[in-house]
Amino acid sequence: MNTFGRIFRVSVLGESHGPQIGVVLDGVPEGIELSAEDFSADILRRKTGYKGTSPRIEGDEPHIVSGIFEGHTTGSPLTILFDNTNVHSSDYTRFDAVPRPGHADYTACVKWDWANDPRGGGHFSGRLTLPIVAAGVVAKKVLDRMEFDAHLTEVGGCSDSTKWEAMLDAAIEEGDSLGGVVDCTISGVPIGLGEPFWDSVEALLAHAMFSIPGVRGIEFGDGFAAAAMKGSEHNDPFGPNGPVKNGSGGANGGITNGAPLHFRVAFKPTSSISKPQKTWNFAENHLDTLAIEGRHDVCFALRTPVIVEAMAAIVLADLV
Repeated sequence: MNTFGRIFRVSVLGESHGPQIGVVLDGVPEGIELSAEDFSADILRRKTGYKGTSPRIEGDEPHIVSGIFEGHTTGSPLTILFDNTNVHSSDYTRFDAVPRPGHADYTACVKWDWANDPRGGGHFSGRLTLPIVAAGVVAKKVLDRMEFDAHLTEVGGCSDSTKWEAMLDAAIEEGDSLGGVVDCTISGVPIGLGEPFWDSVEALLAHAMFSIPGVRGIEFGDGFAAAAMKGSEHNDPFGPNGPVKNGSGGANGGITNGAPLHFRVAFKPTSSISKPQKTWNFAENHLDTLAIEGRHDVCFALRTPVIVEAMAAIVLADLV
């Protein structure tokens, strides 16, 4: 389904090339100051137009259509909509018959018996992360004592940011794409958020992160490196103010322990590339060659740190 959360509930709506996309937030506390200007900074962090990102430029102006009165939230469902104005739907006419490798074209068509909207990836598009960012802005206001810091630490397997521009240029020249890794730290998290087993704070964060299109992995604290450590290396001793190191990433037994939440999220390379790929032509029943035209990110991970923050804020707002 398209709703996440039990108390702070987030529902995403729309398609990439439909008239609008948006989000409905239920469980938003009353009395929070909120205006369209509050969304500007985080929306700008997600925008396109610079090297390695899609040339599709949208206005991304938020329209708050319910749940607000005289500049404050009312406690009723908060609805925020965005217009889609810059669409090139003709770029997607072939993908029903010749699905793009790595995309949801084929699975969506089979699941919904070819009734889905395929334009721009439809409801699977990264365009739908814009309303997620908007939801994150509201969630951060609920969590005003917490601080969120997500940033890109790797592009194409390289952690040296001075080399990223040349790597992007090479990928553009080759008609290929690159992935990346986002590092996120959340400070000011109180002790006691999360539950054992199914609703551990790590499980809920992982659920939310894997709901971002293109995520391929998440690790907390020492992450996969912990498998090669000894207990004496990985364990986090306690001092009078909580853990004195953070190999666990801020949680024990699925419950926040007072240390900052720290995790890393891996994003795959963009699936839509102009470099020719082999894929099956279901209309003509033969192996075909597909070179994808249109406007796509070379490395969409460049735009994802603010999305990671937003998803984390949604999870923590629900837990709080």
